[in-house]
Formats: sequence, structure tokens, C-alpha cells
Amino acid sequence: MTSAHPSPSPSPSLCLASASPRRRALLAAIGVPVEVRPVDIDETPRPGESAADYVVRLAREKALAGAGLTALPTLGSDTAVVCDGKILGKPEGPGHAASMLSGLSGRAHEVLTAVAVTGPAGVLDACVATRVTMREISDDEIAAYWASGEPADKAGGYAIQGLAAVFVERIEGSHSAVVGLPLFETAELLRRQGVAVWGGALR
Repeated sequence: MTSAHPSPSPSPSLCLASASPRRRALLAAIGVPVEVRPVDIDETPRPGESAADYVVRLAREKALAGAGLTALPTLGSDTAVVCDGKILGKPEGPGHAASMLSGLSGRAHEVLTAVAVTGPAGVLDACVATRVTMREISDDEIAAYWASGEPADKAGGYAIQGLAAVFVERIEGSHSAVVGLPLFETAELLRRQGVAVWGGALR
């Protein structure tokens, strides 16, 4: 009886300029094997810069920075949670996280996710806005959620694909964009750059 050998992993067809496990998992879900090349850029918003311009700029800067490290087409992405016109970044500590979640409690906010892909067609980008409505969240729930460790590195202080799913009353738009990558738009950008999804079954 011959022993079974695991089939080799497919060669990467895309460079992901991000250390985000969520973005890597989303790309894997549509059959795109990646090499991960995190980049470090200044993410400070510019004076007067709109939230949409901000996330598109960062996505493009990440993609271009990653493209300098590989010969593969490169994807960069950025997500911002926006409430009352203000960009909510990653929490700096429990007090900051509590302030953000209290501000999101019982109302709707916007999540903007931009994606940019370098390749033969240059640098292509798309930006997706999704409206997220939260139920009322108690102070005790906010404290318990922080203690879970989940919100520490998440824009807006929550992860829709994790424990915070119980806070979300409804979304209007792209669920995958809130997680970290708008898959409909991403697949179209990849197609235009010659990167196949579904392991090559869909071009």
C-alpha cells in the first residue's frame, strides 16, 4: 500500500501587501494563492482628505510598495470605519475602544474599503462603501468584548466576522468588504490584471 503524499501548494499568482489573515483568507476563498509581503507606510490622514480618498490612497501606496518587492501583481487594501464624518482607526487602548463602540451603539455608520492591484494594466483601484447598523451595546458588553482581545487591532474597534457579529443588526452593501476585502470588485480588478480566480477555472 503506497502512502499518500499531500499535493503541493499552488504557486502564488498574487502578492498580498498586507499581514492581514482576513484578507489572505478571503483571497484563498476565491482560489487565489498569494505570497505575503507586508509593507509599512504612513497611515496618517492628510488635512482635508475625505475618508474615501484616504482609503484609496493607502490601498494604492501599499500596492505600489509591495510591487517593489516582487515580480507578481500586487494587491493593497485599506479599511476605514466612518461615523459622523470622522475616521475611526484602531483603538489605542480600552478607553479609546469603549469610546468608539459607544459612539457606534444603536446607530448606523459607514465602512469604506479600498483595494488596489498593480500589474500589466498599471494600478487599478476600487472603493466600496457599506452601511452597518449596530444595536444598542451596553457598557458591560463593551468591557467584555475588549477583554476578549478581538478589537485591539481592528478599525473602529470591532470585527464583524468575529464576536462582534452579535452587535450588528444589519448591513447594506458588501459583507466581505467590512471583513477586509470587497470580493466582487477585487475579482474584477484581478481579472483585468490577468490574475485568475477559482484556481484558474474563472478568468
